[in-house]
Amino acid sequence: MSFSIQEQLHHLDHIAEFQWKKMTEAEEHSTKPARQANGDVVAETSAVEDIFDDTYKEKEGPKPPIKIVWKNVILMSGLHIGALYGLLIIPSASILTLMWSVFCFLVSALGVTAGAHRLWSHRSYKASLPLRIFLAIANSMAFQNDIFEWARDHRVHHKYSETDADPHNAVRGFFFSHIGWLLVRKHPDVIEKGRKLELTDLKADKVVMFQRRYYKPSVLLMCFFIPMWVPWYFWGESLWVGYFIPGLLRYTLVLNATWLVNSAAHMWGNRPYDQNINPRENKFVTFSAIGEGFHNYHHTFPYDYATSEFGWKLNLTTCFIDFMCFLGLAKDCKRVSRELVLARVQRTGDGSHRTG
Repeated sequence: MSFSIQEQLHHLDHIAEFQWKKMTEAEEHSTKPARQANGDVVAETSAVEDIFDDTYKEKEGPKPPIKIVWKNVILMSGLHIGALYGLLIIPSASILTLMWSVFCFLVSALGVTAGAHRLWSHRSYKASLPLRIFLAIANSMAFQNDIFEWARDHRVHHKYSETDADPHNAVRGFFFSHIGWLLVRKHPDVIEKGRKLELTDLKADKVVMFQRRYYKPSVLLMCFFIPMWVPWYFWGESLWVGYFIPGLLRYTLVLNATWLVNSAAHMWGNRPYDQNINPRENKFVTFSAIGEGFHNYHHTFPYDYATSEFGWKLNLTTCFIDFMCFLGLAKDCKRVSRELVLARVQRTGDGSHRTG
């Protein structure tokens, strides 16, 4: 009996997915903490909380009323006005201050992409204690909620993507998925589903819980004071410029780069891996969010540490993680096989897949 290439790829796809599910189910039952070499107790629970749950059904009837959080509206408006002013005074800043701002942007972004996202939300690789401490500090510089809350909400986003239980449901439009979701009360289903997630691994990570406990002072120090103080102390920049450019402007740019993953990358672009879901491949988002714009791939294979099949291409976060592996600070990076990718492309892609 002979099979076509398409049939063979389809069969391989199902086998690989079955093997992955069996592996994660086995991990899910392993709830006993294990002591690592660095002395931290880390839960081995790897419940697949970031895999889409197609059994969820939205409640029938009228949607709950939208409740605006006016404090957030005022704060976000003030932040963006301050960032706009920071743009206007860029000509008055020294080249060192601008370089420092770019550096702070990259550190902040890595705290989200390599830290809260790929490490703590998806457990796509393992990080040593020094690397986890660095990523937690970088995450405080990004100021996008503490790691525990960020990872919890992101797992809910993957598990219930584009439904009422998705914190930034892109079906509700660009503005809502970009920033609007932070200006209103969460939908009751988001809160309900978030409470039911298995978060043992986050609770067992001492770095995560330490950052959560001291989050506010760590944000004041890393997001605002350090970016402002360094240019003033080391090369005589004014505190005014230090506050508005490496402080507010850099912070606002990191926020919007992250939000574009929730909004633009769910609306514009191609879907070479799964045309049945909203997330897209968006090169602009990939560039601005240092590698997070390969979003159709990421939602298809959320456990892949690279969030892309193309390695380092437009993916600074993957470069960083690989460098940490080279230094011995990270290991066990999860990767999707080339065969599984191609099988999925053949089965559910939109026909736009390219090899590079």
